[in-house]
Amino acid sequence: MTGGYGPGPFARSLAWATVLYLVLPITIVIPVSFTDQRFLSLPQETLSLRHYANLFGSEAWLSAIGQSAMIAVASTLLAVVAGTLCAIGCWRIGRRSTELLRALMLLPLIIPSIVYAIGLYRYFGPLGLLDRFLGATIAHGVTGIPYVVITVSAALAAFDPRLEQAARGMGASLSQTLRWVILPRIMPGIASGAIFAFIHSWDELVIVLFIASRQVFTLPRKIWDGINENLDPTMAAVAVLLILFTVLLLFLDGAFRRRRES
Repeated sequence: MTGGYGPGPFARSLAWATVLYLVLPITIVIPVSFTDQRFLSLPQETLSLRHYANLFGSEAWLSAIGQSAMIAVASTLLAVVAGTLCAIGCWRIGRRSTELLRALMLLPLIIPSIVYAIGLYRYFGPLGLLDRFLGATIAHGVTGIPYVVITVSAALAAFDPRLEQAARGMGASLSQTLRWVILPRIMPGIASGAIFAFIHSWDELVIVLFIASRQVFTLPRKIWDGINENLDPTMAAVAVLLILFTVLLLFLDGAFRRRRES
């Protein structure tokens, strides 16, 4: 420690109690996924992998996973390009008006998802984007932009502008400075924003319920329909894989953050 006082026993106990409160409901899904019953319950006699086998042998589940992955990748690319350009533009201008622009870019995080979904439904209808891959990609991409703007803006705040000035002084064009000086220095921030935008699209449900029906059937939509129709334990197996995948992405983001701080 560099100074001050560390957290006391009460603060540490409260922190661990909060962590357990948040994590415990998630961990319960793990034993449920290995149940030997045909309904959601804890294992009664033995552990079974039948529901994982059902997941990887079901065309409906695999199709939903594939659609979610394609939409998440496409929307992440859209969010990364738009969010990075917005953050760099605001950083380059450096005026008070750019703070308003950043605030506007954060609106998809501030406005309730259902309000945004209703607006998209009314807007996408005349454009023929309802229940279309392009419509879902645009919707998820726009809502993923704030994550990229936040992380890239944080990376740019630690960027030394003298590097850009040196590059321009040596004859580099604006595009060359952006490609060889600015982007490599802020790449950890871009990667972090991309990870969060991907997780957001992968888990998003409310917007899909409004703008998609049959042709676009993502994994969260499949889980939602499974909850409403029948409590198939396969959903628990899907949830476990989603948890592992999300944790892996968060560890990857942590690695990028440590690289950015170093």
